[in-house]
Amino acid sequence: MIHIIGGGLAGSEAAWQAASLGVPVVLHEMRPMRATAVHKTDRLAELVCSNSFRGDKLDNAVGLLKEEMRRLGSLVMRAADAHRVPAGAALAVDRERFAQAVTDAVAAHRLITVTREEIPRLPDDPSMYPLIVATGPLTSASLSADIAACVGGDHLYFYDAISPIVLAETIDVTKVFRASRWDRSLRGADPASDTGRGSTSDGDYLNCPLTEDEYARFYDALVTAESATVHDFDREKFFEGCLPIEVMAHRGRDTLRFGPMKPVGLVDPCTGRTPYAVVQLRQDNLAGDHYSLVGFQTQLKWGEQARVLRLIPGLEQVEFVRFGMVHRNTYINGPLVLRETWQTRARPDLFFAGQISGVEGYVESAASGLIAGRNAATLVRGGEPRVLPRTTAIGALAYYVSHADPRNYQPTNVTFGIIASPESGSRRARDRKIAVAERALLVLDDWIAECTPSSATFSTTSA
Repeated sequence: MIHIIGGGLAGSEAAWQAASLGVPVVLHEMRPMRATAVHKTDRLAELVCSNSFRGDKLDNAVGLLKEEMRRLGSLVMRAADAHRVPAGAALAVDRERFAQAVTDAVAAHRLITVTREEIPRLPDDPSMYPLIVATGPLTSASLSADIAACVGGDHLYFYDAISPIVLAETIDVTKVFRASRWDRSLRGADPASDTGRGSTSDGDYLNCPLTEDEYARFYDALVTAESATVHDFDREKFFEGCLPIEVMAHRGRDTLRFGPMKPVGLVDPCTGRTPYAVVQLRQDNLAGDHYSLVGFQTQLKWGEQARVLRLIPGLEQVEFVRFGMVHRNTYINGPLVLRETWQTRARPDLFFAGQISGVEGYVESAASGLIAGRNAATLVRGGEPRVLPRTTAIGALAYYVSHADPRNYQPTNVTFGIIASPESGSRRARDRKIAVAERALLVLDDWIAECTPSSATFSTTSA
């Protein structure tokens, strides 16, 4: 038997993988017995930030990572694919249906027991090992302190910010247009056929176009708005891939226009021109009544958010379903603590997975849980944990977490830059990425054939 602390993406995936190998699992989740600052429900795998799993094509590293996980029988990917919402070339999900699907699958598995209790410190009881710690970025203070003492060093941390969500019926559709960047709609629609603003037929995003004057008014309001107070604010660190919009804005007047408000690949059907700046809204649930502001993570006070964001054309009278907020994201210094198998160097029956292990992103968190769950189950079965080749996205992620420079360690998303790649020759960048992805999947298929016991059941019907 293995025990897992934390029922987020990593913990849920780890439980599913271990149980699929025939090993009983006890999954400890503290909600609803103890709430967090950002979770809204008691469901497993609840998404608290964006509803996007990012790119879903093989010319994107996270798209490759998803495909590798699918081939390894990932529960998270099964639920995400089943409950996706329109998001162009990306994979985004209805967050409530996704979390419910994961919760139902885990609860129904005959080898998984879910206990609703807080584990305030690392257990002393040997029977609770192998143990996977997958408590995520919101690890409780008491457990966090115990982990820091156990791994022999200070925790690192950064602040993570969440984007606001608005009620669709309160968006002024006469001022926005529907389109996907570069016409990359999963529905295959042609945004060029759109007859004007207010159309609901083409593209997967609602786009709020801003003129130069409108952008200037929004920018000036943003950089002078009052931020919410966070603990240790004087020492705050933000992950570069998830910066609050006001932090980006303070880096320069045009920073947002080259970031979340970039207009490239979009044409306003009313003017026939590319806008000066654009705010994109992505559908947040299958019903289509909630939309999130893409890339608009923020730590502004709620009243300030309403005032500033209502300066965006189309959002003047918008109603907020959820305001943006900031939370502390705790993680360990992976290169000092972890092996490529997600085991700790000091204690092989103790694993870390998810964001606390030093990865960033939903998919990366679930992928680390996938391998940690497999390897913990392998220990129980008397086997030796295995490392995936660095030529795969999953293997490259594990190598980064365990081998990066510990002196200035930051969590990472998966990128092609960390994947061991073949000789590129004179191929175009996209062709090189496709070649890396194709080779990775061939290597993974060979690894699965070699490493997966015949008794393992990695189908999606392992319950």
